Amino acid sequence: MGRAVPAVTRALDILELFLDRPSLSAPEITERLGLPRTTVHELVTTLTERAYLIPMSGQPTRYRLGMRLFQLGSVFADQLDLAHEAREAAQRVAADCDETVHVAILDGTHVVYIAKVDSTHPVRMVSAVGRRLPAHCTGVGKMLLSGLTPRALDAAYPLDGEPTGMTDRSITSPVRLRDHLEEVRRAGLSYDECESNDAVFCVAAPVYDHTGEMVAGMSISAPSIRWDARRREEWSALIRRGAAALSQRLGHRPPPSPESTPAP
Repeated sequence: MGRAVPAVTRALDILELFLDRPSLSAPEITERLGLPRTTVHELVTTLTERAYLIPMSGQPTRYRLGMRLFQLGSVFADQLDLAHEAREAAQRVAADCDETVHVAILDGTHVVYIAKVDSTHPVRMVSAVGRRLPAHCTGVGKMLLSGLTPRALDAAYPLDGEPTGMTDRSITSPVRLRDHLEEVRRAGLSYDECESNDAVFCVAAPVYDHTGEMVAGMSISAPSIRWDARRREEWSALIRRGAAALSQRLGHRPPPSPESTPAP
């Protein structure tokens, strides 16, 4: 592998400063990166000439990201293959837990598995890519339902309806389902405790794309004989990391926490 080019590295460092700030002045860039003023001036001038940065109206020494970055980002988004990215991300999670890992999307009131990596254990969950299951009975399904607007949820699960369960533990009350989905939203995790299969537990986390939309759910599923309080905690943390890694592959950048947001 060749040597990194310092000038290119510095130019990229400048662009990445804008991930947390909508605009920056040349002195702010100089201060944040600790570079000489002349170096920053030359790099900013080049980035502006190539439309990677745009001077702010009425503030010629203050800049925001330019159209060229939007064009490149659009090309990147168009080339993303969710199923391919999901498969690779699921493989990493499965390697850490040796349980079955799924990635699913929402299709009406059902989930459809678009990626699956099997456990190597002889006793494991039986499923397949392309399989459809009622969303309200599965961990990934409830995760995805938690991202719906109230109007969309009302259309999918009317309050006067009664969703069909898959086991005695399935949620079949629209009111209870709404209460449960509120818990899922707060927790950022969803559990299937033998709700789709009498002998299988599951934990799921949300997957977001570059627009911030929840586009999929990722889950770890395990037979009840291998599910306990310790593993529930470990796999909950693991699936959060795995879903976040897949989201990152899809271009998602979570908003900065209040503690990490720089002062204006």
